[in-house]
Amino acid sequence: MEKMLLNILRALVQAPEDLDIQEIRGAHTTFVEIRCAPADVGCIIGKNGKTISAIRVLINAITRGDDRIVLEVIEPEH
Repeated sequence: MEKMLLNILRALVQAPEDLDIQEIRGAHTTFVEIRCAPADVGCIIGKNGKTISAIRVLINAITRGDDRIVLEVIEPEH
């Protein structure tokens, strides 16, 4: 799942070398934190959040497990 997510995100951003994905596993939920360059946050979120919503649907469709996957884009501090 992480490899597929990374490939999708690399295609969207201008600085793929700045991408960082961290998984935090809970009892029934896995949180995935996505960090990127400040200029790429908008590319990942998309207009009205449509891009990140589509990525969430894809990731949840391929995992099909009992665990819930929560994707969060962490905005870099300036």
